[in-house]
Amino acid sequence: MRAFYSGQFVLPLPPGHRFPMSRYVLLRDRLLEHLPAVDMDQAPRATDGELALAHTPQWIAAISDGSVSPQAMREIGFPWSEAMVERSRRSTGATIAACRAAFAGGVAANMAGGTHHAYADKGGGFCVFNDAAVAARLMQAEHGRGGRQLKVAVIDLDVHQGNGTASIFRSDPSVFTLSLHGQKNFPFRKEASDLDVELPDGCGDADYLTALEHALDELERRFSPGLVIYLAGADPFERDRLGRLKLTFDGLEARDRRVFDWAWQRRIPLAFAMAGGYASDIAETVQVQLGTFRVAFDYWRRWQNAAR
Repeated sequence: MRAFYSGQFVLPLPPGHRFPMSRYVLLRDRLLEHLPAVDMDQAPRATDGELALAHTPQWIAAISDGSVSPQAMREIGFPWSEAMVERSRRSTGATIAACRAAFAGGVAANMAGGTHHAYADKGGGFCVFNDAAVAARLMQAEHGRGGRQLKVAVIDLDVHQGNGTASIFRSDPSVFTLSLHGQKNFPFRKEASDLDVELPDGCGDADYLTALEHALDELERRFSPGLVIYLAGADPFERDRLGRLKLTFDGLEARDRRVFDWAWQRRIPLAFAMAGGYASDIAETVQVQLGTFRVAFDYWRRWQNAAR
């Protein structure tokens, strides 16, 4: 199974910044230790042309040359730097590469990504470019056949609503946006996804999994994707600082297994990104992410066995 990383491009953040930059390197170390069969490659750099599939030329230029306004950077939550630009391009490139690898092998990963708060013309919530939106549009350009457009489902299980993704695809019937998120959590002004499932504070494993099951049933009733992009946020975890939900390690594993199984049963290629995770003990966030990779690897092997 192929996974793409951009963790060597580290943002120069001030001391005490709440974004857990070190989790990416920690995840890579844990994968090398526990899942050495995962083939990890450096993420490619998304080009201006690729980014322009989901973003305005003005936003791409402002971020790239540093002319972006201080207010826009405050909404993102990072100070501007060349390293931030490079990492944002690489993180988007990783989801593009993961989608291509998923078409070849069934399942593939971006070890970062899930930057779903980025709109076409602005960023927000630690998100500069929207990797899922760019990748979905590029895969449609690459995999359209005989005048038929590839349909893409974005299954967003980060604890925060994918407002940027919902905005970008608001009038696009070829992309289905599903967001399962905390009702009272960030962003406080939400956009309309194709399917939004709002969960109360304190929602635990059983209620979450029931809601997910209903959401997947509704997705299947309304849409037939040829590709799934899955945002496997670790932040619904019960000890996440920003999550407000109460999912256990077992509950999150069951969540992942349900999504991967849904795609596998329909033989839909699936690319996944790690999205959010802010546990006080960063090792717990990484443990959730490692669990996602274990489930993914299991389903990747099923794809390989079926191809023999």
